[in-house]
Amino acid sequence: MMHLAVAIDQPGTTDPRPYVHAARLAERGRLDFVTLGDAFGPRTPRESRIDALAVLARVAPATERIGLVPTVTTTHTEPFHVSSAVSTLDWVSRGRAGWAVDVSPGETAARLFGRRPAAPDDELWREADAVADVVARLWDSWEDDAEIRDRATGRFIDRDKLHYVDFEGPGFRVRGPSIVPRPPQGHPVVVVDATAGPARGTAARRADVALVRTGPAGDTQQLAAVRGALHALARDHGRNPRHLRVLASVPVALHTAADAVALADLAGRWYEDGVVDGLHIRPEQPGRDLPLLVDGTAPVLQHRGLLRRFHPGGTLREHLGLPRPANRYAPARETA
Repeated sequence: MMHLAVAIDQPGTTDPRPYVHAARLAERGRLDFVTLGDAFGPRTPRESRIDALAVLARVAPATERIGLVPTVTTTHTEPFHVSSAVSTLDWVSRGRAGWAVDVSPGETAARLFGRRPAAPDDELWREADAVADVVARLWDSWEDDAEIRDRATGRFIDRDKLHYVDFEGPGFRVRGPSIVPRPPQGHPVVVVDATAGPARGTAARRADVALVRTGPAGDTQQLAAVRGALHALARDHGRNPRHLRVLASVPVALHTAADAVALADLAGRWYEDGVVDGLHIRPEQPGRDLPLLVDGTAPVLQHRGLLRRFHPGGTLREHLGLPRPANRYAPARETA
């Protein structure tokens, strides 16, 4: 099956109810996940003043199957806090969390925090790569069965199954272990927008899903080439490229049912031609476009046998057909 996701950004909206409504709509359409953007810095009146991760934590108990992927910037955020927050979202959603790794370039955001000057994109993405690495190590710092919860002995955890990560990255150091047990998915899904060159190395090394921005009339040869390059880079880094999903991220404006069918034609053609593994839809007007996507585009793809009619499991990894990662510390403990 092809993979389908949608952005539920709603500029100027701080009330959580429209986000809940949008996520429920996407869930009814059997989409894999929704994304919600976030960024540091002053915003225009039309931009939402929200914390994407907090909003999707509110959406989690109001939904059952849809994956929830907030943008989390790594430039001015402590890796330990990122790990704990995303892990908490995975627990709240019962295994449906991901996070879209992003950076905060420019002097404006740097001045707001006052911790360090702005840095070039390639340096910020090297840091983001290290953050994604240590975040995964913190998730592994608790083995799956580390919790004992034995009232008779008063033992809550098996200390032998907690691990220090002792990680040093560019500008930060993390000892660990985490303060949150290992997430239900082991590792919540990592999403990276790999459109720009500096982000592609991080996508190849760390991402489960790579997004490539393009228009509805995008160059299919270029999209296929980017997908092939990402798979080759993943293989060079010792990863199985079959565990990296590449989605075309496409802006859409649906006014009519015919537009919804045309979008299904486009998605099906790109998928069947092996250009991408699916689409990430960015609606121009969510209140108009999302219902047409769910009630028009999705049913056409389901009728053609390209999109699932039900979610096959309960976690985002299961939606994407991705395995649950093994804990890197457990085999070492067993060997010892």
